[in-house]
Amino acid sequence: MTQTAFITGGSKGIGLGIAKALLEDGWNVAFTGRNQAALDQAVTELGGEHASRVLAVAADVQDRDALTAAFDATRARFNSPSLVVANAGIGAFGDVSEMDPNDWDDVIGINLTGAFNTLQAAVQDLKQEQGLFITIGSLAGTNFFAGGAAYNASKFGLLGFSQAAMLDLRPFGVRVSTIMPGSVSTHFNGHTPSDADAWKIQPEDIADLVRSLVRMPARTLPSKIEVRPSQPGGPK
Repeated sequence: MTQTAFITGGSKGIGLGIAKALLEDGWNVAFTGRNQAALDQAVTELGGEHASRVLAVAADVQDRDALTAAFDATRARFNSPSLVVANAGIGAFGDVSEMDPNDWDDVIGINLTGAFNTLQAAVQDLKQEQGLFITIGSLAGTNFFAGGAAYNASKFGLLGFSQAAMLDLRPFGVRVSTIMPGSVSTHFNGHTPSDADAWKIQPEDIADLVRSLVRMPARTLPSKIEVRPSQPGGPK
């Protein structure tokens, strides 16, 4: 039976890169996003020979009912996912004394609570399949910086959540890993990728890490992976 993966925030950037790699490896791939137009564009990009193995579902990871519906749709179209990637994330940056509380709520809600909601919706599938749950964290989860109050809090929290979940779920044969990238060439925070980003980690690099985690023997669990550009800012 073809294995199924479920990815949040899969319409662009890291999530889209992971989806492409898994489709190339023969997986069924379901992914979510909040923007229907972006989802449609991603399906077009991923489609072609892979069209029968792609499912896009509009869902906000802050909405537990929407996530439950997305997993129901995935099971109905394919089967229970054995790989779930909690990738959805946003950023809001600025002096903590001037931060809009709504920005704080959105960052924590999507980056941290969204991962919790995703795991809650997936956990019975993962136990059944003895599957793999991956969170996409950040080096900002161990390195704080000015203007990063919300983002740092969400990623420090995501690291703690992921590692505690790993301990809770490994007795059931479920492996939990978190990947913590540095600078990645994506559309994050309104950025437009260009040739000037060639020095950065690329989405396909993170996808290769996911592939590696999938291929690890079940007895071995890399629970936390830090990854950074080998030459920050590019060759000197």
